[in-house]
Amino acid sequence: MPQIDSLFVTRLYRAALSEHGPKIDTDELEASCYSVAEDDEAGQEWCETEGYPGYTSYASLTDLPWRFPIFADLVKSLDAHVAAFAKDLEFNLEERALVLEDIWINILPEGGMHSSHLHPHSVISGTTYVAMPDGASALKLEDPRSGRLMAAPARNKDAREELRTFVYRAPKVGDVLLWESWLRHEVPMNMSEFDRISVSFNYRWE
Repeated sequence: MPQIDSLFVTRLYRAALSEHGPKIDTDELEASCYSVAEDDEAGQEWCETEGYPGYTSYASLTDLPWRFPIFADLVKSLDAHVAAFAKDLEFNLEERALVLEDIWINILPEGGMHSSHLHPHSVISGTTYVAMPDGASALKLEDPRSGRLMAAPARNKDAREELRTFVYRAPKVGDVLLWESWLRHEVPMNMSEFDRISVSFNYRWE
């Protein structure tokens, strides 16, 4: 009888934000995201210049936790979630820490999308979800081996999840998802007439 093992597992962490840290009022967080977007002229200009649909503070603001207390509370919660994920990953941090590198707002209107990408120079990346109306796109995660499978046949549509080239996760408001920063991912087109709002972040090893 042959033995077939699954090797080199890719982990994805999903939890309610409220499981760790201060209680986060998602309505207040949503209002804060819109307030930042309305005032961030540099971010608006960057989005227009780069053809980014909607709004992101990625290229314009680095001090969200200083600007709004709710973002400071959010970081306290994220620190605890990242620590839990690092423990699951069995990282040997050598008495050093994983610390927040950057945190930014994403507001995707109807038709908005974020193409496939990864987060170089970071260890753990993730997103917490602030507004996910019906029709808002799930997170799409790509098998990190996909570039090496050029001659392989396609998988069956009902293939086991760990064998699929792409896996989708549809988060709920108040969820936090974490993954290792080398994992390629994207946000397909928002099919809702309402905004899809999230806050994304990177952690580095310091």
